[in-house]
Amino acid sequence: MLQVLDPPAVRQWSRLAAETLGKAREEIDALNVFPVPDGDTGTNLHLTMLSAAEALDGLPGDADAATTWQALAQGALLGARGNSGVIVSQALRGLAEVLRATEGRGADLGLGLVRAAELARAAVARPVEGTVLSVLTAVAGAVRDLTGDLASVARRAADEARSALRRTPDQLDVLARSGVVDAGGAGLAIILESLAAVITDSYPGRVDIPAPTHRVAPEPEEGPGYEVMYLLDAGEAAVDALRRELDALGDSLVVVGGDGLWNVHVHVDDAGAAIEAAMRAGRPHRIRVTYLVGSGRTHPAARGRGVVAVAAGPALGAVFEQSGAVVVRREPGSSPPLAAVLAAIREAGAEVVVLPNDSGTREVAAAAAEIAREEGLVVSVLPTRASVQGLAALAVHDPLRRFDDDVVAMTEAAAHTRHGHVWVADREVMTSAGLTAPGDVLGVIDGDAAVIGADLVGTALEITRRMVSSSSELVTMLEGVNAPEGLARAVQDHLARIRPDVEVVLYEGGQGGYPLLIGVE
Repeated sequence: MLQVLDPPAVRQWSRLAAETLGKAREEIDALNVFPVPDGDTGTNLHLTMLSAAEALDGLPGDADAATTWQALAQGALLGARGNSGVIVSQALRGLAEVLRATEGRGADLGLGLVRAAELARAAVARPVEGTVLSVLTAVAGAVRDLTGDLASVARRAADEARSALRRTPDQLDVLARSGVVDAGGAGLAIILESLAAVITDSYPGRVDIPAPTHRVAPEPEEGPGYEVMYLLDAGEAAVDALRRELDALGDSLVVVGGDGLWNVHVHVDDAGAAIEAAMRAGRPHRIRVTYLVGSGRTHPAARGRGVVAVAAGPALGAVFEQSGAVVVRREPGSSPPLAAVLAAIREAGAEVVVLPNDSGTREVAAAAAEIAREEGLVVSVLPTRASVQGLAALAVHDPLRRFDDDVVAMTEAAAHTRHGHVWVADREVMTSAGLTAPGDVLGVIDGDAAVIGADLVGTALEITRRMVSSSSELVTMLEGVNAPEGLARAVQDHLARIRPDVEVVLYEGGQGGYPLLIGVE
């Protein structure tokens, strides 16, 4: 029987809890009726604890208590899934705050569980009783003033979790109507039972999960259609503002973490708005959007196949539209709203290829695609970094062949298209080609500065010569809104003299900022 909860015991506990949750996953999933009856709470808690256990597996064998508890909390934060998983990850963070700086004796565990309950409840925007929060609160109350050894505190916590779990139907009407206890609370009870088992060296043969008293499927209630989760790099002040914004957008809001890294969970109707709010607050990543099948919402549907193209400027947008794409327009130097990209995907069809045509737009396009996939659409975002690459991809688009084959063909066409542009510097800029002064003309090839020239025509001719090779077949040029008269024509005439075998296509792109965009296939 352990007297202190040392690092080896913490490792053993995390692994046992993950394994036991894995075995009980389907039973817990079957209890899941709140906040949405989507049947995944057991799976989410298993994956959350598995992430915590794997984080500890990556530590050296002699890691101290502070390192061990920090890794446990961080692993749970990074791998937290679902409403209950995020809450449990914050409870583990509370335990870690106390136990990483103590000997890990009975009183320390009691204080850690009190802190776990406090942090978990504070992370939930609108706490509901009869959930994992109620079980945590009951456990904290039971061990708050205990002064016994480690085993007695752990056993008391596990016993109280079981008792509190059985009371959850009395606290939440939907549980009573459905004849079940709270799924998240059941998972927490298993985690605390696993802790007691490790400390007392007494392992139950089977996990005891209260069976439903009767089986009545909950009636679907109208609610938000999507679960949105992401990790977020942001400061405390930005996250406070984000909480307020997301609370107004939906429900089941939980924000956990700290020290610049957060895990955000919310149920909303407008998944795009929830992600755009994150982009304003900081840097979101690992974005997950799940359609809530038990929300009472009708699953969106679409037919056919299409292409979505992002274009800077109306004239360039018209070029893509003439080629059959659904166009999302953006202002030069900015990304389009995520909601606009998502609406275009839905309009385009059930199988959709997205052409972001700009490095800065790819993140927005990827987020919109993730939402659309949860709605049942098949979406592929191509890595097009320039409009000329998007046009090359669109030129080989064939809606009659298999979708995967079409995506491969379009991707290859874009990848085989070199892209360049010229622009006039309005300030002093250090580039890979040297220092530019205001009024210098910069020629860029495949995203890298290649030439600093004195005039637009000469610089455009130089980068075109560098881009065209013996295998080049087609040159596409898009003339900008502020291009001097004859710029593209001068390049076209030059190519006719030096490479008459190369086909040249000229469009009025109407883009701002870049007088001339050039693509070479």
